[in-house]
Amino acid sequence: MSTPEDFTRLPIPADTAEPGSGPPLHDACAPLRELVGAWRGEGEVDYPTIDGPFRFGQQVTISHDGRPFLRHQAQAWLLDAEGQVLRPAAWETGWWRPGAEGRLELLLTHATGLLEIFYGSAQPGLWTLETETVLATATAKDVRAAQRSYALRGDALDYAESREMVGEPMTPHVSATLHRVSSAG
Repeated sequence: MSTPEDFTRLPIPADTAEPGSGPPLHDACAPLRELVGAWRGEGEVDYPTIDGPFRFGQQVTISHDGRPFLRHQAQAWLLDAEGQVLRPAAWETGWWRPGAEGRLELLLTHATGLLEIFYGSAQPGLWTLETETVLATATAKDVRAAQRSYALRGDALDYAESREMVGEPMTPHVSATLHRVSSAG
């Protein structure tokens, strides 16, 4: 007879965002090595169509299982002026897929009904991407395009995103500074 634990544990090794655990990072992921880990911090969200800016907290976890891609999971929550959590906010999941000569693909699915395919490049400590395709469900916001950058600055990961959506041109939307809560070796 099966127990509940039998269904919570997969019969394959788990992915890892921790150094020294799990399989070695695939050679193709070398341009993304510094991103692997869990990152947490705060930032600001604003856009001409919202009554902002608003503070938010975010955790981004980038992990691997030894194959030539990384798993991306990001969750955010809105904060009040004192830094207390108000409520959950954005949630996205996806895959970083490195290519030849520092080229990158980033596939993201958002809980708000968006599917995005980004293309970009990796340079030491800097990853820049822009959407090639944005698909939306019937109930999602009208998003036409997005641009993202991730940049290492000492022990901090700066994240910035601009969006073309709801009738506005490409406009800065989100920025945050995240600090490593775990890392890859």
